[in-house]
Amino acid sequence: MGTILLLHGPNLNLLGQREPEIYGTATLVDYVSSVRQVVSAAGHTLEDFQTNHEGQLVDAIHGARGRVDAIIINAGAFTHYAWSLHDALATFSGPVVEVHISHPNAREPWRHTSVIAPVANGTIAGLGLLGYELAVTAIVRLLK
Repeated sequence: MGTILLLHGPNLNLLGQREPEIYGTATLVDYVSSVRQVVSAAGHTLEDFQTNHEGQLVDAIHGARGRVDAIIINAGAFTHYAWSLHDALATFSGPVVEVHISHPNAREPWRHTSVIAPVANGTIAGLGLLGYELAVTAIVRLLK
């Protein structure tokens, strides 16, 4: 039916190794595999991309314009200050869901503000892998 782009920002390549008490033991490969299954069951295809570089995420968002139907993004620490991502996502015409493994508002104060949220259709946080699956469900409904 359509293509969903799953974007991951900095340090998410270290899932399963980095602070497992916060992020759990599932790896990025585990997350992408699970999301791919849910997306496929819904009749869509998934593209995924992870980078530790802000400009590469901006380029991925620009490249998605007119090519993919929706974006799910976990921008990692970029969530809190990367206005370039905000601006890039604002140019994307399809639905955008922001997702976070942990609950930023229950953590350090600097994590409480998202520059992504104002240009996203919604945010799902604090539910780990379940949050990603819920993001797919939301995207599929928004695409109908």
